[in-house]
Amino acid sequence: MNLSNTDKQLTGDNTGNEFLVFRLGNEEYGIEILKVQEIRGYDRVTRIANTPAFIAGVTNLRGVIVPIVDLRVKFELASTEFDDNTVVIVLSLDSGRVVGIVVDGVSDVLALNAEQIKPAPEYTVTLSTQYLLGLGSLDERMLILVDIEKLLNSEEMELIERATETSFS
Repeated sequence: MNLSNTDKQLTGDNTGNEFLVFRLGNEEYGIEILKVQEIRGYDRVTRIANTPAFIAGVTNLRGVIVPIVDLRVKFELASTEFDDNTVVIVLSLDSGRVVGIVVDGVSDVLALNAEQIKPAPEYTVTLSTQYLLGLGSLDERMLILVDIEKLLNSEEMELIERATETSFS
């Protein structure tokens, strides 16, 4: 069996990988807990001109200008009103970037072992499989495990950084 680097990371030991579970619409997603810096309530953001639609704007987080990505728009899901459950998960990425993602709610942290993580099907429509670590199953729950580094380390994020620097310089 030929494993990608991501597969090797996830199956490296059987003690389990911890994922923060969040909700978008009726689906549950998971991201590696080690990427999470903090979870905050959704506050108003400053919109930046000429940025992709999935960028809700930027916010000042203790002196750091943080781009805020609306994952509903990024995943091409139906839009919804922000409510008391809407939160921003602030992520600290390996690249040194700090990025916030808007989600409908956060439920818990789950540890999954290698047997509970299955490869993602090749035919997902709303989210390219290149951004997926796989599908996690725990009892009756199915989690879509997102490789947040790949999703947010794209050329689009570099464009946002440049736009942010230009707007706030």
